[in-house]
Amino acid sequence: MSSAWDERGKQTSLDKGTTGQKQEVKLAVTDQRAEPSPMRDEGKASAGMWEQVWERENLLTALERVERNGGAPGIDGMRVEELRPYLREHWLELREALDQQSYKPSPVRRVEIPKPDGGERELGIPSVVDRFLQPAMAQALTPLFEPLFSSHSYGFRPRRSAHDAVRQAQEYVQAGYEWVVDIDLEKFFDRVNHDMLMARVVRVVKDKRVLKLIRAYLNSGVMVNGVVLDTEEGTPQGGPLTLPTMLQTIPVRA
Repeated sequence: MSSAWDERGKQTSLDKGTTGQKQEVKLAVTDQRAEPSPMRDEGKASAGMWEQVWERENLLTALERVERNGGAPGIDGMRVEELRPYLREHWLELREALDQQSYKPSPVRRVEIPKPDGGERELGIPSVVDRFLQPAMAQALTPLFEPLFSSHSYGFRPRRSAHDAVRQAQEYVQAGYEWVVDIDLEKFFDRVNHDMLMARVVRVVKDKRVLKLIRAYLNSGVMVNGVVLDTEEGTPQGGPLTLPTMLQTIPVRA
């Protein structure tokens, strides 16, 4: 790719175990310091978030992420390998639509995949362009939301994985813990209340343009068998904007 775009929308060059009697055990002390809670409005989030989202390096990272992940087309049929040439030709008009707040995300394409324990899981496949714009937003939002999560939370977080959770569980076993509590929130992502979600996001994100675009993605709709349906609740599971969505339920540091 030979060109990209700066925060003003101008094209720029891109090339470049225990024995005996059991003893009471306590959780290993981790970082217990209080952190700002999303339930409080700290007023620290920058109102210039919009410009951060569309900075050149952030866009390049988002583009490379889409190309690395690949995946099936959305409702418009555009393939991942077509994205870079498309952006070379259409980025300026796309950025103008974003700045004018006239950009409308495409409805996601609904597909169903079998679940290991029976039944089916509904997935929404966004268009390739939206798969580029969403991580650009998520990359700018993550530093704001990440400090709010519990140190014991491992899902959908940067530099954390299921392997880290397993290692922590092994430490608890070695410390003498014997009970495991398994809790599943059934269809949580399908039932996320948009108003409650945005009420939490607005306490952290102050840029109204970013907030409006997040809301637009929540309300973008879903195409099922060629028919576009409104989405009044729920959000795609595991998508780029999952992190702020999880603030609905994930315990945060008090």
